[in-house]
Amino acid sequence: MKKLSIFILMLVLSSCCLLSGCGSDKADGGGTSSAGGNNPDTGNSPEEKPTGPPRDNTPHVYVPEASGTLIYGNETVTYDASHVDQGYVMVNYMGNNPKVRLQMFAPNGAEYLYVIENTGGFETFLFPAGNGSYKLRLMESTENDKYLVAFTQDIEVTLADEFLPFLYPNQYVNFTPDSAAVQKGSELAKDSYSDIETVEDIYHFVVENTEYDREKAKNVSFGYRPNPDETLSTGKGICFDYASLMTTMLRSQRIPTRLEVGYAGEVYHAWISTYIEDEGWIDNIIQFDGETWSLMDPTFAASSDNETLKDFIGEGGNYVIEFTY
Repeated sequence: MKKLSIFILMLVLSSCCLLSGCGSDKADGGGTSSAGGNNPDTGNSPEEKPTGPPRDNTPHVYVPEASGTLIYGNETVTYDASHVDQGYVMVNYMGNNPKVRLQMFAPNGAEYLYVIENTGGFETFLFPAGNGSYKLRLMESTENDKYLVAFTQDIEVTLADEFLPFLYPNQYVNFTPDSAAVQKGSELAKDSYSDIETVEDIYHFVVENTEYDREKAKNVSFGYRPNPDETLSTGKGICFDYASLMTTMLRSQRIPTRLEVGYAGEVYHAWISTYIEDEGWIDNIIQFDGETWSLMDPTFAASSDNETLKDFIGEGGNYVIEFTY
């Protein structure tokens, strides 16, 4: 128990760094555009006229379901594992403890810690490391602010498609078919002829219309959840908000996107990686090769010129992923 408490404390401290540390001196907001057009060497030059109809921009929101066909739990919690092949599990806490955590051990060795809110309904948690065995541990707080395990379950995951976990909404990328961010993503994609154009248009919108909120970064607490619609409405946010808003727009356009948390240089930070089959460049900085995930940092891009951004992102060596949502 002592070891578990120390582990939880470390995660809490790390999360606090995430919520405040992403406001590095470089991220002063202001929304400076990073637009620079595609690389003419790729054949995606802006002067070329596209052929055929525009890409279908109709939003597609994958809605998680607690179907009840495969259930684990006790009188305190229910794990609905009916759709693990889609890349998620749903959790319903039914107790009355004010501080509840869900600990997930992924098959790649990563350990995730989530805040559970006693809302009387199911919450969605993705399986971030693909196929394999996951351990889910529901923990309740005690009077001395430690945690006791209320229920543990191993869940074996075999995905129907490796990209599915990164198309559904979850705690940190929270959206529905009616979300304003979903509708805005569709609007931004209406004149696109390819996925890479859709990514470019959404990327530029978020970068140019979102200002870094330093005051918020100083005051958010552990367990903070981004609200993409709020970020869209206010035009302000921290790195987590930038990443969540862009991820929402791209996922609802059927483009697999990972919200990633870790270190950018020495700063704890959040950014995204996107997978599309198109080949080409955005602003001569972000390359899509149709075979790998491409890293994008909308927070850094909002406050950096193209050369600074290009030098920092490079081959991605400045970024170290700890968690994927």
